[in-house]
Formats: sequence, C-alpha cells, structure tokens
Amino acid sequence: MEKLIAKDLLSIKAVFFRPEEPFTWASGIKSPVYCDNRLTLTAPNVRNDVENGLAEIVKKYYPEAQVLMGTSTAGIAHAAITGHILGMPMGYVRSGAKDHGRQNQIEGRLEPGQKVVVIEDLISTGGSVIEVVNVLREAGAEVLGIASIFTYGMKKGIERLAEANVKNVSLTNFDVIAEVAAEEGYIKEEDIKKLIAFRNNPSDESWING
Repeated sequence: MEKLIAKDLLSIKAVFFRPEEPFTWASGIKSPVYCDNRLTLTAPNVRNDVENGLAEIVKKYYPEAQVLMGTSTAGIAHAAITGHILGMPMGYVRSGAKDHGRQNQIEGRLEPGQKVVVIEDLISTGGSVIEVVNVLREAGAEVLGIASIFTYGMKKGIERLAEANVKNVSLTNFDVIAEVAAEEGYIKEEDIKKLIAFRNNPSDESWING
C-alpha cells in the first residue's frame, strides 16, 4: 500500500521532488519537496486508491470508530468520501469558530463520548492536526487517532503527536516516496541522502550543497 500510494502521488505530482531547485516555504525554509494532496481529488484512479486506503486504515487500526472528522479544509473531502465508503457519519473541524449563526467550530453532529478518527491529508510538524484533536477532545469526543495520506516523519511532528498522546497511521511516508521516486526515475539515487537530510532537520540547509 505504501508503495502504491507513493507511485500514485508521484504520477500526478501531488508530491513533487526538486532537490536541484528547492521550493521556498512561507516560513522561508528551502524544501526539496512540494506536496499538494488536493490533486488526488481530480485524479479519479488515484482518488480511488487513496480513499479505499483510508477506509482500510480506519477498519484495521480504529475498528471502534463511530465518526470521521476531517481537518479544514484539505481533509474534508477525504473524510466525506471515506465516510461514504464505510457508511459512517462524518463532519469537519474549522480552523476557528464561525463568527455568525451558532458559531460552530465542529460541523456535523458529534455527541460527547463518541469515538472519532481524524482524517488528514498531510502531516509535517503536526501542529494543525493536534489543534483539531484538542478541539474534538474539548467537545467530549474520544479521539482514537488520525488516518492521513502522507507524513514527512519529521522529528518535531513525531514528538508533538507523542506529547498529545495521539496515534497517526499514514498511507505512505517521505522515506517510501523518496525511494520510489529514485526507482521510477523522478530523482537520482544520490538525491535520497539530500531528501532525508532535509526531513531530519528542515532548518539546516546544508543538504542543498551536499
């Protein structure tokens, strides 16, 4: 599954490596990788693999789940489609409470004590998805964990998830995609070391010349 999803994401450039000409993140960090899993929504064959994969994660790792909650905005469609496959209710968590109407931050019905799985498209440092987990916990939900499409496996993200006591299961990860990218000719074999160096310490840009 990890390699299948890696090939899928690479084929539609949802994950795109450019170690020789790094992208610049909003934070100013230079990155050899660009990731936009929203592109899976406009690629039906890839989307089918992704949503069925997320459904399998929920069934295998979170069999007690009662509700799926997507992260806003990237996780909403994935939560909806996965919920449809599983015949489960879904909702989503806004980045902040609405300033009108009922001022909801959680959209969709959620009862205190319900067992929830958060659906996320991408995990890097983990900050945004942990905020979603905390909102759900404050509302009385029992968050079983996260099902995500892709994770960088960054140290900061792993540590944050551990501190928040929340499990994440991803369809694929940075190391697998780097390996498949080399196998499929998207990058050179020697680029893998650069990519892993970036993943291990994004703020250290010595990989660029390494």
